[in-house]
Amino acid sequence: MNEDTPIRRQLFSIPNLMGYFRIILIPFIVWRYVTAETINDYYAAAVIIGISGITDFLDGFVARKFHMITKVGKALDPIADKLTQGAIVLALSFRFRWMIPLIILFIVKEGFMAIMGIVMLRRGKMLDGAKWFGKVCTAVLYVVMFILILFPQIPMGAANGMIALCGALMLFSFVSYIPVFWKMAHDS
Repeated sequence: MNEDTPIRRQLFSIPNLMGYFRIILIPFIVWRYVTAETINDYYAAAVIIGISGITDFLDGFVARKFHMITKVGKALDPIADKLTQGAIVLALSFRFRWMIPLIILFIVKEGFMAIMGIVMLRRGKMLDGAKWFGKVCTAVLYVVMFILILFPQIPMGAANGMIALCGALMLFSFVSYIPVFWKMAHDS
């Protein structure tokens, strides 16, 4: 299977089915966290996030290892990532008010990335995967979200410090992508 495989077959490849599964997990993560009453409820939310994270790793691994990289998968994977991240950040904002500015920054950054991605596609160009600063930002965001869910009794100062770190890295990533897209736009 490759990018030239008919779309119908691409839709149901194993890596893409894992991507759909990750999207299906989103409401369960949010529901389990927002309605949590006991420590076990928070643990359950963390386990679901863990399953989502493992599935995220596996879909890419399987796609590369078994030559199942598809156009659908290239679009689906980042969509599943951003929907998951956005939903978890939103859910966490009910308990951690410092998440609210992070939500705004997340929306601005991802909106910029989406718009620039579309602009570049229309020009026949495409970002060749996430850059190191985007990967670091995403990894730290997932670790912080996982910690905040797994340890609901974490002191607010520690939580706010981790959220501020995420915000700083997200801002750094956002600003770092601007020259990348600028260069792409001006290269022949």
